[in-house]
Amino acid sequence: MLRKVIIYFTLGIILLTSAYFAFVYYASYSEGVRSGELIKFSSKGYVFKTWEGEISQGISGAQIFKFSVLDNNEKVIEGMKELQGQYVKVSYIERYRTFPWWGDTNYFITEVQKDVSPFKMK
Repeated sequence: MLRKVIIYFTLGIILLTSAYFAFVYYASYSEGVRSGELIKFSSKGYVFKTWEGEISQGISGAQIFKFSVLDNNEKVIEGMKELQGQYVKVSYIERYRTFPWWGDTNYFITEVQKDVSPFKMK
């Protein structure tokens, strides 16, 4: 009897843990588009190297959008490197939680493209 209880309890813990990690891995909270000047993009971390960046969405950096890029998204990483210091538009997904090897933020960029700054005079 006690052996069955221990087995069911262990299986329950494994099932709940698996469900939690599956939820964190697949579920997204929101998705959208933001634009601004790409002011920072770098690979950082002690144990897990992740790609992190910042976009200034206001005058003189009044509003900063911090984001991460997954390592397997090489097209976005190369685009970010090329567009450093320029006005960009990014598509992103926001996750409920993240893993340490994914990045520091809950915002993950899925696409980047050059955009025209609304602050430039014609």
